[in-house]
Amino acid sequence: MPKDDRERKWVTFNHFILHFRPVRVPAKTLSYTHTFGLGGMSLVLVLLLVGTGVLLMFAYEPAPGDAYDSVLRLQENVTFGKFVRGVHHWSANLLIVVMVLHLFRVVFTGAFHPPRQFNWVIGLGLLACVLASNFTGYLLPWDQLSYWAITISTGMLGYVPWGGGWLQAAVRGGNEIGRATLITFYTLHTTVVPVLIFVLMGFHFWRVRRARGVVVPRAPGEAVDERPEKVLGLPFLFMKEFVVALILVASVFLFSALVAAPLGEAANAGMSPNPAKAPWYFMGFQELLLHFHPVFAVVLLPLAGAVGLAMIAYLGYGEDPSGIWFVSRRGRALARAAAGVALVLTPILVMADEWLLDLAGMAPGLPPILRDGVVPVGALGLAFWAGYRWVRTRKSATRAEAVQTAFVFFAVAFLVLTAIGVWFRGPGMALGWAG
Repeated sequence: MPKDDRERKWVTFNHFILHFRPVRVPAKTLSYTHTFGLGGMSLVLVLLLVGTGVLLMFAYEPAPGDAYDSVLRLQENVTFGKFVRGVHHWSANLLIVVMVLHLFRVVFTGAFHPPRQFNWVIGLGLLACVLASNFTGYLLPWDQLSYWAITISTGMLGYVPWGGGWLQAAVRGGNEIGRATLITFYTLHTTVVPVLIFVLMGFHFWRVRRARGVVVPRAPGEAVDERPEKVLGLPFLFMKEFVVALILVASVFLFSALVAAPLGEAANAGMSPNPAKAPWYFMGFQELLLHFHPVFAVVLLPLAGAVGLAMIAYLGYGEDPSGIWFVSRRGRALARAAAGVALVLTPILVMADEWLLDLAGMAPGLPPILRDGVVPVGALGLAFWAGYRWVRTRKSATRAEAVQTAFVFFAVAFLVLTAIGVWFRGPGMALGWAG
């Protein structure tokens, strides 16, 4: 190969790599407490999932009559089989936690403001793909836990107006969970969703590079430094990322060696466990289903939440709080107050609806969609709007501070609903300690 051609190829290769790994980075961004390494941790966990997933494919048989037995053989007869499956299982669950924490970090440091708005949307798409990956992989062991969790989750699709039945049948591959469902989930889990994750992940990292790296931290009232002090990415950034990756991998390996991935009895379509619950990351939605009309719990409220999350980057704030934790000192105080209110108010409303309120008895002639949907959601919406206006007027909060306050309130409320669904819903989904 001519020398000029070799040089051009090296220049092209280096230019491509440098879009993802900058030569120099702002020195302030190297502080661990600024990003906590959450973005890099997500990448490491994805790579762990790919590596262990490929190994699991050698032993797994995607057929209802063989899937459970193949997982059992893997754990009992294959050297390190239980460990590999444990790494895959716990990495998948940890990835959701890490990505949600990363989302919180982006919000609380204002890292979704220009020029990063579209990358915020890409990040939300990545989170959706990770949830889809976990959801499709949840069924593959074909045990009682996974079978009925997917039955409950796909059953929620039936509540979608007009096309719910068709959508549910399309996901299941028929009216019931069976061979077609397992093949569909296996294909999505091992090919379609991973491709989407890697495409979006590459685009996400490239957009971060295009925006000159992660947002530079600054104190409240401090002006944006247009020319921050920079240091070489290699070795300073690389060594920090490498150490975080080593600690993360070692922690996952140790936990997987000590705690095996759960595997219950083989799936039995004729015997439902009590209670039958969705996967833990969808328990917040299942909890909503206990309190609101299905159209609101499964469709309208999640859709409003997704649209709201996407839109917060495009509201037009008239200021640039990027890099400042919690926007300002007042923003920090409002965030603490919102978290406290959500922590107290959410369980109170759940207990009141469970034990005190009987809307069906109070308004027996009212259609269910009005009684369990429009009326309670409208009342809560008005209460929220009044609180938002109070924060804006009485507390003189800026739009950035008010939006952050609203985000904290809803995020904490949903986390509380998830915790209630996981730990405080017993037989018959009755409220109490689930053990």
